[in-house]
Amino acid sequence: MGEERLSRFGVSMEEGLLEQFDGYCRGHGYSNRSEAIRDLIRKALIEEEWKENRETVAALTLVYDHHVPGLTEKLTRFQHDFPGQVVAALHVHLGHHACMEVIVTRGKANAIKAFADRLIALRGVKHGTLTGTTAKI
Repeated sequence: MGEERLSRFGVSMEEGLLEQFDGYCRGHGYSNRSEAIRDLIRKALIEEEWKENRETVAALTLVYDHHVPGLTEKLTRFQHDFPGQVVAALHVHLGHHACMEVIVTRGKANAIKAFADRLIALRGVKHGTLTGTTAKI
């Protein structure tokens, strides 16, 4: 995929807001305002995709106690119940009782959210986070 042509535009804002934005840029390691603005716009557009239930991708990260009876089997079964939408899963042993699973999903935003909520709510899951992004590049 080739580079897209860049367009320039001007932005007007209050000095105080610009000072805060410059602090944000420094704090996040941006070398210039343009990069930060592009990333913030991309983030807003991805949020819109999720609100509008478009085709999306996401990573669901779960931390759970694998000694809870039946939990591992439920996690596996629910992934199989989400056919074609679970792209990959990574299982990590964190300690004697704790495991982490990262599940990569693809599908409509609402279906992914419902899938994530179902798994996060299982008894024995200590923490779950859904990180959504776009299927478009």
